[in-house]
Amino acid sequence: MTHNIAILGASGYTGAELIRLLTGHPAYEIVALGAHSKAGQRMADVFPHLRHLNLPALVRFDEIDFGAIDLCFCALPHKTSQEVIRDLPKHLKIVDLSADFRLRDPEAYLKWYGNPHAALEMQGEAVYGLSEFYRDDIANARLVAGTGCNAAAGQFALRPLIAAGVIDLDNIILDLKCGVSGAGRSLKENLLHAELSEGTNAYAVGGTHRHLGEFDQEFSKLAGRDVKVQFTPHLIPANRGILATVYVKGDPQEIYETFSKAYQSEPFLQVLPFGETPSTHHVRGSNFCHIGVTGDRIKGRAIVVAALDNLTKGSSGQALQNANLMLGEEETSGLMGVPVFP
Repeated sequence: MTHNIAILGASGYTGAELIRLLTGHPAYEIVALGAHSKAGQRMADVFPHLRHLNLPALVRFDEIDFGAIDLCFCALPHKTSQEVIRDLPKHLKIVDLSADFRLRDPEAYLKWYGNPHAALEMQGEAVYGLSEFYRDDIANARLVAGTGCNAAAGQFALRPLIAAGVIDLDNIILDLKCGVSGAGRSLKENLLHAELSEGTNAYAVGGTHRHLGEFDQEFSKLAGRDVKVQFTPHLIPANRGILATVYVKGDPQEIYETFSKAYQSEPFLQVLPFGETPSTHHVRGSNFCHIGVTGDRIKGRAIVVAALDNLTKGSSGQALQNANLMLGEEETSGLMGVPVFP
């Protein structure tokens, strides 16, 4: 059976990544590509690396016949996404890559994103799209909210430990490095080559990064009490990739065994041998996340390092993984491609 797929926001990085992955999927056909700012253009002009593909032209959203579509990916900015999704037909399955439906509490959304939610009834309906932990809910959902890329990396590095109670919940430090594509494709002065290359910088320091809303929501739900991690993200002069280094209090061997047990049957979450740490180089362009555990020189402390590609496992690959669950396809279908190296 072939499923008809639409992508809204196809002219952005996550939209292009979705196309790259979907064209290798045996059961999906891309029948509509929406992008208001570039409507009327060919994908070959917007993304020349896709010129060999026979893709539909970019159109305005109101030109798309959603009656013929089974599932729609929304790769739009936050706030825009909720306004568009609110008006989509009710039969349509939707995977949203924005931040608009990740937070269950409307007050939390207002706090972290600065504006009231415009589709509250759908916010309550949305399922959080961290595939490995919400499989059953995702399979039965109409609307799935993809996680933030930083939030995904941090959760893969911490969820099993919080659930198992093997770390001190009041002493979690998360240091995260992210490639520049995580900031999107729009022009920004701090992302110019001369501003970014040969340097790195911390941003959203002191607990202001919006993905903290996801950490607070998910970690506190797991623990049954408030859990607040200390989190500092850094922008690095690389196109793609996230490296999350987490400092925790707990027995390193017990932490390693907890990961090994939790992820032993997960096709995309790979735990490295004890003492090895991952590199973003080794997951680039793939839907894999590599996780390493090592002991610290201070007894009773451990360091967990997780690496993933922010555009794939952190966004579009995870979105496709969710779509597979929603449409009854094999969860790994279209996603087992080998990472690009070097």
